[in-house]
Amino acid sequence: MIKAYHLYTGPDGHSYFKSGNVSEAVITQAESIRFQESPPGSVYDWHPAPTVQFVINLRGTLEFTTYQGETFLLKPGEVLIAMDTTGSGHKWRLLGDDPWQRAYVVFNENTGLNFVADEGVEDV
Repeated sequence: MIKAYHLYTGPDGHSYFKSGNVSEAVITQAESIRFQESPPGSVYDWHPAPTVQFVINLRGTLEFTTYQGETFLLKPGEVLIAMDTTGSGHKWRLLGDDPWQRAYVVFNENTGLNFVADEGVEDV
């Protein structure tokens, strides 16, 4: 199983996350893929996700923070399932000396995803 974080908007309009995994046994229909690189020391202040997407971390370690002060580290080889497209959003900062290399894989918000939260199975 591949480590993943599900980032979503709660009923109060703030972003929250759950940690868990994505299974390699499930095929998810994707609409597009885009690659991006940010230099060491990069930060991105408060923002919601622009669309529902997987952010596949290829290189670099990031600290994500939600409006409520929750934090998690996204490490190389891990996946962020960004679904907080409304509300207060989140921010991130790149840690260490590596650039952040990632792939954005956009999917339809009605697509069934295979996310297994640490506390059990969740249908996203």
